Order: sequence, then structure tokens, then C-alpha cells
Amino acid sequence: MFEGDILTIEEVAKYLRISERTVYDWAQKGALPGGKIETVWRFKKSEIEHWVNDRLSANKPLQAPSVIQLETIVSPDRILFLNNLSRHEALLTMADKLAQLPQIKNAHELANEILRREALMSTAIGRGIAIPHVRLSSVTDLVITIGISRTDIVDFNPLDDEPVRIILMIAAANKQRDYYLQTISFFSARFKKPGFRAELLAAQDAQTAYELLLKSQHNL
Repeated sequence: MFEGDILTIEEVAKYLRISERTVYDWAQKGALPGGKIETVWRFKKSEIEHWVNDRLSANKPLQAPSVIQLETIVSPDRILFLNNLSRHEALLTMADKLAQLPQIKNAHELANEILRREALMSTAIGRGIAIPHVRLSSVTDLVITIGISRTDIVDFNPLDDEPVRIILMIAAANKQRDYYLQTISFFSARFKKPGFRAELLAAQDAQTAYELLLKSQHNL
């Protein structure tokens, strides 16, 4: 059916037998695995097929999961301000913060897997953003921490060569693939907005940054 590995909204709609508008809405909400290239949505064929297979095998309807509720996964104490750190130091600092949460049962594994994934491929997605993320059997529920760097982190090696200033770190349980992808899409869509990034970088404290994040969930 598909001519390539990357699909358009129209091709996904035909595959799922739903409207293009529904595909767009699900993608915007982060319910469907996909991403934007500039302003155009694109989807990996393998991820769409896996998304469908997960639902069919579990006898779940092809519908969007519930919208991300920031209050359940973000709090001011999970927002860190970083200063003069390398990529390695920033990732370890944030992994240490996550490891303090009860959902993380093996701090050593978390740090090792975060660094291993980063060594395989940079998690910088451009525009000064990096999203290191892992799924592990030693994590009982999805947790995140957000790092806002006061200085440029220049060794993330992003494709656009823009130094990283905002880091979202996500750790999830193995069984949380959909929620994990939804969370990545939810935050990346917001962080990619220039105005929101500027406000977040200008925040003077964690409470201000937290309130900006809460406000953003209603203003995409």
C-alpha cells in the first residue's frame, strides 16, 4: 500500500480508514506517533503499524488515548536550571533528579541507558531542544524532568547546529509505549514554538516555568 517508509496525513488516513482531520487532531494531541518537518506532519510506517497492532492485539479501539494532563507528570521540583554543563554532565544531573522519584527502581540502570542511547544517536531535535528518553522494566510509571540551561550546551551535535538550551528527559515503563510517544509529541510540539521557548528560557524560577507549562497545554 505504501510507497515509502514516511507517510503523509492522507496516507495514514487511508490506512486507518478515518478522516484526514482525525489523523491531524490525534497527531496534534500526541496520540498518534508522528512529527513535524517544518509545518508538515509526517509519520513512520513502522510506528503506525505498531500502533495499530498494539490496539488490535489488545482488542482496544483505534482511538486517541486521553490528553496529557501536565499536573500529573510535572511539578516545580522536577524543573532544573543548569549552568555551564556539558551534555554528559547535564544528562547525569537530570537522571539523578529522576532517580529520586519512587517510580525509578534502579538509578544506575537509568543513568546508563540514558547515556547509552545518547552515544548511539544525539537526542537533540533542533531549535535548541533535546529529548533523552528511555523505557525500562525498572520504571513503574512514566516520569519526566525538564532542564533549562542558562548557557549553551554545545556538544549535543544537533542537525541544525543550534546549541541545546532545553532538555526534556522521560523515563517510562516498558508497557507504556503509547503514553511515552504521546508525551514526547506533546512536549516537542510546545517546545518548538519560538515564543514559548523564549518565555521558558527567560523564566527566573521553577514555579514560573511550571506555570508557563500549564498555560501551554491550552494554547497550542
